[in-house]
Amino acid sequence: MAQEPTSISALIDEWKTIAEFATEVGCGYEAARQMRKRESIAPRHWAAVIEASSKQGIEGVTYEWLARAWASAEVAA
Repeated sequence: MAQEPTSISALIDEWKTIAEFATEVGCGYEAARQMRKRESIAPRHWAAVIEASSKQGIEGVTYEWLARAWASAEVAA
């Protein structure tokens, strides 16, 4: 991926499966599935998501990017 993901679900879709994403991030499958469904990732997972994204070669996943997604999901809820 050459540019930052357009959404949380687009980010998670960069992995072959949700289970693979969950393993890389260090959360359970259901937590990862809910992240994708809600289009938000809880701040406690941000460091792991940034690291896992970097290992996948996904650019643009930063604390700022995750905070924007978090804020957008909070407004939508």
